[in-house]
Amino acid sequence: MANMLTTKECTLIGDLLTLEENACKKARLYSRIMTDPALAEKMGKIADNHEKRFNALLEML
Repeated sequence: MANMLTTKECTLIGDLLTLEENACKKARLYSRIMTDPALAEKMGKIADNHEKRFNALLEML
């Protein structure tokens, strides 16, 4: 039980989850609509990084 989070910490993690989710969605959208393949690939990698951070935060709850 040493890993219990306070209400404030849970709220902050929840806020970060929302931000990471939105950033991931936008990056995925941009990766699909960009005409430059190199930029589209970079946006895909950025989306992957946001998704990894989202999952790491989710595991904290």
